[in-house]
Amino acid sequence: MTATIADDNVVVARAPRVPVVRGYRFELVKLVSQWRIRLLVLACWIAPALFVAGVSRQSTLPADTLFGRWMHATGWAGPLVMLGFSGTWALPLLTSVVAGDVFASEDRLGTWRHLLVAVRSPRRIFAAKALASLTVILLLVAGLACSSTVGGIVAVGNQPLVGLDGHLLAPGDAAGKVLLAWACALAPTLALAAIGLLGSVALGRSPMGLLLPPIVALAMQVAQMLPLPVAVRLALPGYAFISWNGLFTDPAQVGPLLIGIVVSLVWAVLATGLAYLLFLRRDFTNPAYDGSGRRAVTTGLLPLVALTALTVAAVAMATPSMGSGIEQDKVQRSVATAFAHLYRMQTEQLHRPAVTEAQLKAAAACNKGDGQVAPRGAGNDWRCVVTWHLPGVEAAGTAIYQLDVASDGRFVADGDGPKEVNGYFLVRTPTGDAPNPLWQFDGNVELLDTSSKG
Repeated sequence: MTATIADDNVVVARAPRVPVVRGYRFELVKLVSQWRIRLLVLACWIAPALFVAGVSRQSTLPADTLFGRWMHATGWAGPLVMLGFSGTWALPLLTSVVAGDVFASEDRLGTWRHLLVAVRSPRRIFAAKALASLTVILLLVAGLACSSTVGGIVAVGNQPLVGLDGHLLAPGDAAGKVLLAWACALAPTLALAAIGLLGSVALGRSPMGLLLPPIVALAMQVAQMLPLPVAVRLALPGYAFISWNGLFTDPAQVGPLLIGIVVSLVWAVLATGLAYLLFLRRDFTNPAYDGSGRRAVTTGLLPLVALTALTVAAVAMATPSMGSGIEQDKVQRSVATAFAHLYRMQTEQLHRPAVTEAQLKAAAACNKGDGQVAPRGAGNDWRCVVTWHLPGVEAAGTAIYQLDVASDGRFVADGDGPKEVNGYFLVRTPTGDAPNPLWQFDGNVELLDTSSKG
């Protein structure tokens, strides 16, 4: 049907506006018809499985990566290793290629006039392009998650997973936590995608629009490595790429994760809204339009800076989090808890009499810099002495660990004797010979204060 307008006996036919659904299908077809998008989809659905399966079969594992040391033991470690890599490198690049180019491509090809004549609504064009890019990004993320999971399960098997506090997660629980971790990573991915849309609209055909998501992601990664207050750390949308590791403790450390997700979603909504406003205000009659630097700063950059300041203030007021969050008592609790869980695992592997955490009464005494500096903050100079008790044995056992604590709360504990407790030796397990679980282990210190004293 067409509408008609009668003016001085002249009837003018006006074409109807194209519905958003039809525009969405058209934009989706345009995206998936590009060779680079097809190549990315193929890579995301195949490469992770090959990578995880190949690494799981190697004699050496990426022990410096979270859950990398358990890739021999369970197939559920593989998708978590892939998630850590994706949050750092893959997802920022994927959002850049898809969302960062969805508007700029029309500027390079000079096709805005044809698209506006066909659709007759800038609002619907924006909605169609944003939804199409979101669909492709979700397809890529699903490929990374599914492929790495299949590769790990096929190569190693559906075995229990060791959490960050040393407790064992049954295969069903591990599957649910892995799926939830990937789902939580969608929030910062959406924030980066929205930043890509904003850069694509604001900067036109300029390559800086395409580079904006990885640049922002790199800046947030650098910030997470700095000794920033917890409130600043949690106010950055990239923190949700890190805080999913809190799901793998008992009880789960969900506070920082929820804050990171909310912050990421707020960034996604604001950046998308800013991109929408800029798109409606742009000049489509100028074929040489290459973005407006002043408008990109005033309408694009400054609101995001203001949002960061507001979220820092909100987190600081809601939680006592202006310090590093890494305190002596938190480190001691985390080390003692992980040691007790892993000691039980070692006992079972060595076919010794079973013992419970309550019987062990494990405790840790930690200092930093040999007691010459205040025991707080990140650093590789933490030292902990763990003590425990065995039923029927009067003397307490002791073991020494050297800790490397990162700014985000993750730490690696390296056994420093006695050798028969936390030294390096192989233990026979159902999945083959594996290093002594007490030799080296990963842990996590919750940055937010959850004690009763606040």
